[in-house]
Amino acid sequence: MDYDYLLKFLALGNSGVGKTSFLYQYTDGTFNPRFHSTVGIDFKEKRIVYESANGQSQRVHLQLWDTAGQERFRSLTTAFYRESMGFFLLFDLTNEQSFLAIRNWLDELRMHAYCEEPDIILCGNKSDLEDRRIISEQKARELAEKYKPVHLPGRM
Repeated sequence: MDYDYLLKFLALGNSGVGKTSFLYQYTDGTFNPRFHSTVGIDFKEKRIVYESANGQSQRVHLQLWDTAGQERFRSLTTAFYRESMGFFLLFDLTNEQSFLAIRNWLDELRMHAYCEEPDIILCGNKSDLEDRRIISEQKARELAEKYKPVHLPGRM
């Protein structure tokens, strides 16, 4: 092994919220403007070096699992919940339905995850489409406070 830790994160959210684009941007720094719906499940990998407060370095291998948002794949993707150490829960800032669906995704997560209160990173995606934005930062923060996810990114 050429890493100290292996972390598995699962990206969840409605179809079309940009889970695949989010993961490609983070791992490869690339963006494909054409929509390709994920069929079943896929994953990306990234290696990072974590510097702790005491100056120690740890090599971390991230496995970032990309799930299909469509209902017909739900039974397949829920099998991966227990294997994940954390979750990216994505919604589209230009689509109110994807934002309202966060509550359902949280319920499903709590039912299938490895513990009752899993580590969740709430992500409002498509912030580059400011002229089509429907979900305000205030509204997203209120949802985050209500459900107490571990982290809400500073810029949305």
